[in-house]
Amino acid sequence: MDIRAVAEADRAVWAQLYAGYAAFYGVAQTDAMRQTVWGWLMDADHGAEGLVAEVGGVVVGIAHFRSFARPLSASVGGFLDDLFVGPEARGTGAAEALVQGVADVGRKRGWTLIRWITAEDNYRARGLYDRVAEKAKWVTYDIKL
Repeated sequence: MDIRAVAEADRAVWAQLYAGYAAFYGVAQTDAMRQTVWGWLMDADHGAEGLVAEVGGVVVGIAHFRSFARPLSASVGGFLDDLFVGPEARGTGAAEALVQGVADVGRKRGWTLIRWITAEDNYRARGLYDRVAEKAKWVTYDIKL
């Protein structure tokens, strides 16, 4: 399993995986929305970055992440926005490898933690997350704008 930065040549398989991620969460996502996110990932000046998990030359999973300021601790952390592994590759360790890939990026950059959220009923993913990270005590709120 190789974990590497997403590249221009990954666009088609990335789009399929990202559409699968949106479908998993029941989010209506258009080609235009994916084009916007792809543009962010390909723009070195934008904060969003991506990794892919590759097995035998085939991309089987994606992760999107970004840095964020942590004023209370006067430090910088990493936020794992999206993590998805195609159904055919689940159970291969790709999701854990992607999480560790983001953590490796954070270590190199001096980040103090990697944070992410998941749906409460995403039990399969939470099994992994409970193994590789500490569940935070924070409750998440959203204001729709």
